[in-house]
Amino acid sequence: MDVSVVIPVYNEAQNIILLYDRLQRVLALLPHSYEIIFINDGSRDQSEQLLDQLYHQDPEHVRIVHFNGNFGQHMAIMAGFEQSIGQTVITLDADLQNPPEEIPALLEEMAKGHDIVEGVRQGRQDNAFRRYASRINNWIRAKTTGIRLQDQGSMLRAYDRRVVDLMLMSKEQSTFIPALAYSYASSPGFVAVKHAQRHSGYSKYSLARLLRLHFDLMAGFSSAPLQWVTFTGMSVSILSFLFFIYMVIRRLVIGPEADGLFTLFAIQFLLLGLLLFSVGIVGEYVGRIYLEVRKRPRFVIKKVLSKR
Repeated sequence: MDVSVVIPVYNEAQNIILLYDRLQRVLALLPHSYEIIFINDGSRDQSEQLLDQLYHQDPEHVRIVHFNGNFGQHMAIMAGFEQSIGQTVITLDADLQNPPEEIPALLEEMAKGHDIVEGVRQGRQDNAFRRYASRINNWIRAKTTGIRLQDQGSMLRAYDRRVVDLMLMSKEQSTFIPALAYSYASSPGFVAVKHAQRHSGYSKYSLARLLRLHFDLMAGFSSAPLQWVTFTGMSVSILSFLFFIYMVIRRLVIGPEADGLFTLFAIQFLLLGLLLFSVGIVGEYVGRIYLEVRKRPRFVIKKVLSKR
């Protein structure tokens, strides 16, 4: 098999048929054998029935994986990787914001010798908050992890089989696939792609889930947050010691005072906040260790529809 297209699906019943039609037209024109793998990530709408319908309509090219619950986009993609057999594996969102017509551009760039190719969205159709938050996160990620993705939020990407197999060997309970692939790649590349408005439905990534994902990225690929805690703790300790010396000298020179009580309270609350923040970061890393040592399955497959 030359090309595998992996598509996670969560409550995308309004987009599935149109996505398949457009994708099929694009792939049929390519001089490559191909397969399309849909992973139903516990959808609660009509997505499961529509996906089953697509499989019975085109069993030669379509394969379906149904989860028995919602395990998240990245775990759905990992399940698709496990099922894929293509020498090049392309990931694609189901919301049609990444046009399937851009796939030939990724394959053309892969033919130049790259082992991963990142689709960099041009003219993003997201709101201003998402765009600026993405820029800030890109800067933080590059500084903390050294992973320099051009557009970490784009799932329109192509991976060489070797990179996919290396990712499958990684058994983390939570991971960020573009960063994981970058850490294994020897010749990453990128290509500009169009970005369209969502055809229908709504984004499944709330602000809380985006923050969770971004912290997963930093915690999963860098110990920088722990180093920041250590540095902050040392700095606060030094400042606190200097402040203590100042208060002792002031008492000896001027005498005891009752003024400044609220200032001391403010300093105490600041130090308490820093302490709780530091404990929280350490707890995040401890929590990840806890998830790993339990060795529970990362996802549970309910059913697979496949001709082979």
